[in-house]
Amino acid sequence: MILEVRELTKAFGGLKAIEEVNFKVRQGSIVSIIGPNGAGKTTLFNCLTGILPSTKGRILFEGKEITYWKPHAITAKGIARTFQNIRIFAAMTVLENVMIGQHSRSKEGLFTAVMGTTTFRKEEETIKSKAFEYLEFAGISGYADVLADNLPYGCQKRLEIARALATEPRLLLLDEPAAGMNPQETLELMELIRRIRGWGKTVIIIEHDMKVVMGISDWIIVLDHGVKIAEGTPNEIQNNPDVIEAYLGKEEVF
Repeated sequence: MILEVRELTKAFGGLKAIEEVNFKVRQGSIVSIIGPNGAGKTTLFNCLTGILPSTKGRILFEGKEITYWKPHAITAKGIARTFQNIRIFAAMTVLENVMIGQHSRSKEGLFTAVMGTTTFRKEEETIKSKAFEYLEFAGISGYADVLADNLPYGCQKRLEIARALATEPRLLLLDEPAAGMNPQETLELMELIRRIRGWGKTVIIIEHDMKVVMGISDWIIVLDHGVKIAEGTPNEIQNNPDVIEAYLGKEEVF
């Protein structure tokens, strides 16, 4: 298992956003976390990536406890994420955005950067080359020199994924990657996520689009009011009465 979550709880005062959540994620799988609005999905992601400290419980990544690690240490360990609301550097080019992700793996320090040493310049060229490869992988290399703020919405989403991949994670967390996309963009996104898995990465997604969830997931975890109410294969989740009830009678949930 690449990730194991044990009795994870996050409370805000007297309100428990997630409560004693347990699950495991198998290496090389695509896992979806679903649930109604307010179920605690993004809070769970924030705890997994160190943005929020958990109140109770344990998080193990590749067998090592990372429960109270800082975000930068978790990224360095091999976990990256995107956000529900796009967080790109709008005034930088598309290529520069991805280079920032690569810089998290830089071996050169501030002194060599300031002095512009030969070693630093060589590493910068390597970072630039690798960043371009990630743009190609995400299908947006043609926009490399465009300001990120001028990208079409769907391409901005791909840029966020490319930048996260540039940190060279083994586990990638995607928070509502299909939100706001048209049907064609959604299909292309699903193919991109499959290719990421094919590239040897493990992927966990939060997603409301059930066609995406059922179309690409190996395993699904369902939260409701911060509590895990079910997990299983797409077929098992589609037919789980607790899951259907959690969606408050939406007859065509799936």
